[in-house]
Amino acid sequence: MSLLESVALAAIQGLTEFLPVSSSGHLALASEFMNIPAGSMAFEVVLHLGTLVAVLLIYGRDLSSIAVGVVRGRREGMLTALSLLLASVPAGIVGVFLSDRIEAVFGMPLVVSLLMLLTGTVLFLTRFSPPGRGEPGIRRGVFIGFFQALAVLPGVSRSGLTISAGLFRGVDRAEAARFSFLLSVPAILGAAVLELPKAEWNTPVGVLVAGFAVSALVGYGALKLLLRFVGAGALHRFCWYCWAVGGFGTVWFILNRGA
Repeated sequence: MSLLESVALAAIQGLTEFLPVSSSGHLALASEFMNIPAGSMAFEVVLHLGTLVAVLLIYGRDLSSIAVGVVRGRREGMLTALSLLLASVPAGIVGVFLSDRIEAVFGMPLVVSLLMLLTGTVLFLTRFSPPGRGEPGIRRGVFIGFFQALAVLPGVSRSGLTISAGLFRGVDRAEAARFSFLLSVPAILGAAVLELPKAEWNTPVGVLVAGFAVSALVGYGALKLLLRFVGAGALHRFCWYCWAVGGFGTVWFILNRGA
């Protein structure tokens, strides 16, 4: 993989990790359409850790507050931590027991395109979500966690589905986004831990550093942009993009299936 290719993939990862359009789906389709190699497992781990930096820059204080609350036995901090822990369980189970089948989907661009259409439909339905009030809590948090488990599939947006799930259950917009991205921390770390034993660190250091830096910087900007859309009640507007990409991909891969 060249330095330019690593920067291109890192930019795609950083932009689509947080915008509700599925980073895994874009990487899979980019690899198919542009003939760009997806990169080594080590490179993918580095890209995910780069986007984790973006989350920590924006929600670092929240994570610190939760950690202090747990250590000091504060009820609010302990409830939030428990909600995040329980919400992480469904995706963790899916990742551990179905990882091989999930990886196989990355080589099925038609399926990825159809899942992009599904993501767009979920986003569109947020237009009709009830008025938001308060934080997720444990029950709503677990409900959001089941939506996150679906997002292990390429083409299904983790941020899109988890924020949508919160909105469907009447969670405040800002709190739905906050919970979604706090929930992304164990998800990203868990994925990195699962992938590290398989990783072969034969990718040039310069490629890894460039990928990490670009995914972190672009991810930070994308996360800031998404928070503006969520705050304005405009999450559903991303449905048009998902439908366009998913629709084009579906038609393209059906027509070229035998080519």
